[in-house]
Amino acid sequence: MTVDCVIEDARWGNVEALAQIASNAAFDRLGLEPSVFEISLLACDDVRIAALNNDFREKSQPTNVLSWPSAERAAAIDGEMPLPPTPGRDAELGDIAISYDTCQREAEQAGKSMEDHTLHLLVHGTLHLLGFDHVRDHDATLMEGLETEILGKLGISDPYNVN
Repeated sequence: MTVDCVIEDARWGNVEALAQIASNAAFDRLGLEPSVFEISLLACDDVRIAALNNDFREKSQPTNVLSWPSAERAAAIDGEMPLPPTPGRDAELGDIAISYDTCQREAEQAGKSMEDHTLHLLVHGTLHLLGFDHVRDHDATLMEGLETEILGKLGISDPYNVN
């Protein structure tokens, strides 16, 4: 997997390596060859992601992660697997933006390490680029289950278990 990373906030440190780990793990779980695909990642702060969130979602507040798939891959039926990307034609999967401030705040509030929470958000963003979503109920169940499984293989506990 090629991750083209633009780091606007130096606090991100090793985010490019984490993006490689997260995207490769997602691709591995879905049986896709990561080497033929590319993701663009913007590692930024709350000011930048709030502007992006406002521009693209008409929500003026910061968020943890945003994604822009290069093509529509969502399943037509709620809960079914999305259409897989085609090597060659779908080489560029899309863009992800992630905010350091929100990620750090959420990690602290949840008692998680910054690295684990960042990996979760990057797996989440990668799945969005691959057509997964959480708007419809069964799609959300599918996506959350995949996230939990992928993160489990990385040694990270279920992010949706809030016990």
